[in-house]
Amino acid sequence: MVTNEQIEEFLKQAHRYGHEKLMLCSSGNLSWRIGDQALISGTSSWVPTLTKDRLSLCNIVDGVPVNGVKPSMESTFHLGVLRQRPDVNVVLHFQSEYATAVACMKNRPTNFNVTAEVPCHVGRDIPVVPYYRPGSPELAHAVVEAMTDHNAVLLTNHGQVVCGKDFDQVFERATFFEMACRIIVQSGGDYSVLTPQEIDDLEVYVLGKKS
Repeated sequence: MVTNEQIEEFLKQAHRYGHEKLMLCSSGNLSWRIGDQALISGTSSWVPTLTKDRLSLCNIVDGVPVNGVKPSMESTFHLGVLRQRPDVNVVLHFQSEYATAVACMKNRPTNFNVTAEVPCHVGRDIPVVPYYRPGSPELAHAVVEAMTDHNAVLLTNHGQVVCGKDFDQVFERATFFEMACRIIVQSGGDYSVLTPQEIDDLEVYVLGKKS
């Protein structure tokens, strides 16, 4: 069973993401694994001002809501990621200002590693999912497939999705992704990126990963 404390924590984190302008009005959705179930923002709900009565509790295995509240139209990919990734507990779909601008560019960048924070926290490569109608099975399939081995994806003409072990890690990934896209946009396309060797050095000396 979900406790009142867990519900309050979910609402607090939803409002936190909204306060940082990771989404506007009803533009985003959020999920959190709790055992075999997931709390998911309800359909058409406003995550920045989410209330308890707009929270859906769904079984992760079959996606059935058990509290009578219909989940977000994007719940299919939220639950798909949670099923596919046992290391993931939180999934956030958001539409921050600069990352969404990049998602709508005709000539999108293929490399987002403008600062060390991107490869260290977001990922050294970020897949781009083609445009599919929001809420469609095609979009859900593409997102789940892309996030099988990535923690962030860019949705063409739509937004972004990040996942992580907890709310802080997801917040960090979303914020650093937005920061990278702000640098890319504000530079007018005249920016440099870290080399593969520089990224490898980060993995060894900053993250402590050794082959």
